[in-house]
Amino acid sequence: MFAGFSATSLQLDETTIFARVGGTGPPLLLLHGFPETHLMWRDIATALAPRFTVIAADLRGYGQSGCPISSADHSPYAKRAMAGDMVQVMKRLGFEQFMVAGHDRGGRVAYRLALDHPGEISKVAVLDVIPTAAAWDRADARLALSFWPWSLLAQPEPLPERLIGAAPDAIVDNAIVQWGSPAEMFSAEVRDAYVDALRDAVHVHAICEEYRAAAMIDREHDALDQANGRRIECPLLALWSSEGAVENWYAEEGGPLAIWRKWADSVEGSPVPGGHLFPEEHPHQTAAALSKFFEDNRGNDASNRVL
Repeated sequence: MFAGFSATSLQLDETTIFARVGGTGPPLLLLHGFPETHLMWRDIATALAPRFTVIAADLRGYGQSGCPISSADHSPYAKRAMAGDMVQVMKRLGFEQFMVAGHDRGGRVAYRLALDHPGEISKVAVLDVIPTAAAWDRADARLALSFWPWSLLAQPEPLPERLIGAAPDAIVDNAIVQWGSPAEMFSAEVRDAYVDALRDAVHVHAICEEYRAAAMIDREHDALDQANGRRIECPLLALWSSEGAVENWYAEEGGPLAIWRKWADSVEGSPVPGGHLFPEEHPHQTAAALSKFFEDNRGNDASNRVL
């Protein structure tokens, strides 16, 4: 996995971030979701590497990245803090401006990057998400029952931490199957890696803090942006599961593209076959869609790199 990629752990202002780096061309940052790590991009990263310099990173609190001490308002695990990490990562790697794609939790960091750091982000892709505040504003029994981490992991500690720590294998297996992906699509090696990532109590607490932040401070940040008319200025690509919640729950509003157009000036996108974890089910189709969207920036890597 990640053939031809190097591994690095970067010490930032507040934490360390683990990443794999490979390929050649303009810089493209890939951010994972829950209960995954950067490993979810293994096939997509290698498919994109001939055309892009690909950086697949673990978010703070996940995988091999560090876990800063949290606070009462959970702000160390807000998407704003996570986005700040990634700006530092890319600058340490020599990139002042870059493109970013994020799935699930990583998609929330990706659009926060575009909002908070418009000068650094030239294009953004969000996979199987709508904005956090928009999702909470529309939350109902479907969200509570289908995507249980939103409400369960946001509960006060230590209940969520104890539940995950007691059965990390059940957490991963449920997420794969309940969210519409066939279990056989995930090798034993990949499945075990995701389970192992949930065995460390410090990381489990950090992940729960990230969900608590999403339920509270992330919503506040989103609401303030909306109230102030702050929008995503760069082109945005939305991809989503053709069989999942984003495709079906918001149809009466015009679907996910209509929702994203309330947040961004230039929006395009389409559904992709598979369940919520479609980047792992259909990596080649996902990579093709990402490459088509991002390739307009090809040839600009020299101007983006700090020499």
